[in-house]
Amino acid sequence: MIRLWSARQSLQSRHDRLTAEQRRARKYSFVQPAIVLAIALLITLLYFFSDGFRSEVHEALSALGTGDVDAVRDYLRSYGVWAPIASLCLMILQALAAPVPGFLIVFANGLAYGVLWGGLLSLTGQILAAILCFWIARSLGRAPVEALLGRFGLGSADKWFSKWGSKGVFLSRMVPGVGFDAVSYAAGLTPITFGAFLLATTAGTAPQTFIYAYLGQSAPDSARLLLILSTAVLAVVIIGAVLASRRASKRTGEAA
Repeated sequence: MIRLWSARQSLQSRHDRLTAEQRRARKYSFVQPAIVLAIALLITLLYFFSDGFRSEVHEALSALGTGDVDAVRDYLRSYGVWAPIASLCLMILQALAAPVPGFLIVFANGLAYGVLWGGLLSLTGQILAAILCFWIARSLGRAPVEALLGRFGLGSADKWFSKWGSKGVFLSRMVPGVGFDAVSYAAGLTPITFGAFLLATTAGTAPQTFIYAYLGQSAPDSARLLLILSTAVLAVVIIGAVLASRRASKRTGEAA
């Protein structure tokens, strides 16, 4: 009886503790979305009411849009000693607003700073961009991410991560052409912990980043070839996902 009573007391204590933690979580659940929305509002206001900020954004997007590594490098170097900070900001901007591959900036960093420092700078920028996308998705929920990636793209990511978990993040980072930012957004909607996401992103991104930095230093013209290759890989992935989805739907219809 004494053991039974002690076990009941332990279970009750654990239940009370969990209930208190749940109440505390609900109480502060609005904090993350509020911070993200406040930052988005600030950036929007700066864009529309600050000519200097708007001009910088247009110039950055224009440099990225050329697909020219030399143009991106020259844009970064125009900031002088602040060029590394400009590179980090450009990588974050690319993740949020520019539909161009981030490896162009990695090539430019390799061309400007060499393999080691250019690679480290690029890896830092990519990790920061991935963290931002991850927490935007985790804070705002599924609807904004679905609007950004599309229902089909997000559904495919759901299946991928439900099968592989954080290993899926690592594998996705290793494949050229797989959307870096899309993986970060989609992972933010899964039960994957932030620590596991950060570790998988760093481990999966680092080899590719230093290879790109080396190519940027020694063969910058290969960026265009890599752009074509990445587009082809992305097309194959999309086509494969569509065919797999159709086969699954067909099997479901036959089973019914």
